[in-house]
Order: sequence, then structure tokens, then C-alpha cells
Amino acid sequence: MTSHAKPSGQPGHTIDERSREQMVHGAVPLRGGEFLMGTDAPGGYPADGEGPVHRVRLSPFTIESHAVSNDLFGAFVEATGHRSDAERYGWSFVFAGLLPDEFPDTRGVAHAPWWRQVEGADWRHPEGPGSGIEGRGRHPVVHVSWRDALAFCAWSGTRLPTEAEWEFAARGGLAGQRYPWGAELEPAGVHRMNVFQGRFPTENTCEDGYAGTAPVDAYEPNGYGLHNMTGNVWEWCADWFTPHYYRASPTADPPGPARGTHRVMRGGSYLCHESYCNRYRVDARSANEPASSTGNLGFRVVLAT
Repeated sequence: MTSHAKPSGQPGHTIDERSREQMVHGAVPLRGGEFLMGTDAPGGYPADGEGPVHRVRLSPFTIESHAVSNDLFGAFVEATGHRSDAERYGWSFVFAGLLPDEFPDTRGVAHAPWWRQVEGADWRHPEGPGSGIEGRGRHPVVHVSWRDALAFCAWSGTRLPTEAEWEFAARGGLAGQRYPWGAELEPAGVHRMNVFQGRFPTENTCEDGYAGTAPVDAYEPNGYGLHNMTGNVWEWCADWFTPHYYRASPTADPPGPARGTHRVMRGGSYLCHESYCNRYRVDARSANEPASSTGNLGFRVVLAT
């Protein structure tokens, strides 16, 4: 999905007091400081530019404890009249396993046929026409592009985290670990995030309790009090993406490359599985075009200073 249309978030519309209070209440101030970013460990995706491990120093920032929910995004839409990119295009990508058996045939992605192009899929209709977000107000908003996220930020007086800020926050104060809680995927057999169990893509046993998205505050938070930094939904970051950026990136508050074609997304989602995409790690990276949207991609924000 590509377009040259501009986001429709209206800077003239300001966030309402209730939404602002909700965001401030859920925000976590972090002191910043130095940490080791990236990974050189085996089992990852070197082509994504996950390494080399390098020291980064960050200024203090305040990040939301969870991803933006359907309720909060809905307040933004009601205040501004924003139409998401998925609504403009008239379709978005939906995981085939979430579509009912009687759903009409749809076009699939050639290299990933489990992704279906569904007409009428958008943030209000996550699985297309006939679906809705009733009962999912506290679930993360999905089918939002990077440009939609930026429009939300313009309304709410926030911004997207840089990739370095995101990883610092996701690590929760732990150094050199794969997950926000440590080295083990399921410590003592306990599920700590929402990812795909079973045989991808045909059999999801839902042992973690969820087939699609989970509430934004599901599972125990990390050491910084942040929920679902891995799993559940991918989260947009501010940076342009390049797999070679780490090799010569600034050591203090790195802003990401000056240009690019794709924006960084972090954290993995409910579709990640060790056999297909084990990017549900604090050090994993991926990217998508700024106008693209999918049913497993959302965002969280940093409070603007």
C-alpha cells in the first residue's frame, strides 16, 4: 500500500481532558542512561541489522505503559474526523486464520499466503465487514499506518519513540536478555506474552489465552512497568529503517537514518512463532512502508516534552 496523500490528523483539534488524563496516568518516566543495544547472538536475523551490539546513551523520556487502545484511538477519530489509510484505500491485510470459514475468497500475499487482502478491513473492522471492536476497547488499535500514528501524535501532543528509546524501554532495565523479563520464553511454564502456539499458520492452540490481540495491559509488565513490549502487536517507531544503521549510528540519542522507504516496527505480534518469525525479542527489528497497515500492527507513544 502506497500513497502520496497526507495524514488527516488535524493539529487544530486538541486532545480532550479525559483522554489526556488517561494517557498521563498510564505514562512511565524513564531516566535514560546507557545501555547495550542490538544483538550478536545466534538464532536471529542478521539481514535485519540486529547487530552489532553497541553502547547507546539516551536522555530521559516518558513512554506509555501500553499500546494505544481502540478506545483511545476512537476518541482521536471522534475529535478530528481522521480517516485511516486503510479506510482511504478500502482494504487492509488480515491473517487468514482469523477469518470465518464462509468468508469469500480473497487475494493472498505471494510469499505469505496466510495474509489476505480484505476489502473493508480497517481499525473499526479488524477482520473485515461483519467484524467490530465491541468488547475490544482495551485491545490495541490495529490496521493503523505509520502516518495514522503520526496523526494521532499531532492530536495528543505526543510522539513515536525512537528505535533506541523503544529497545531501552522494552529491556526493562535488564542487560543482554532476549525478552523483557529475561532469557527464557516461558519461565516456569508461564506465558508472558501473546504469540502463536502450535503449528504456524494452520493450528493455533491459543495456550497463552488469545487467538488474535490481547488487552493492552495483559500479562505482567516488565521491570519498568510496561506491558506487552513483545508479542500482541508490532509497534511503529519514529525511525526510517536500514539494516546497516547500527554500524555507524550516533552513540547519544540516535535519531535513525535521515531517509528511507520503510519505517521501523518493533516487538513482534500474536502471529510470531519460532518456526516462522521469532522476532518477538527486545533486540529484533522489522519494517514496513509508512502507508501500510495490517491486523497485527499498532503503536505506543512517548509524551512530548
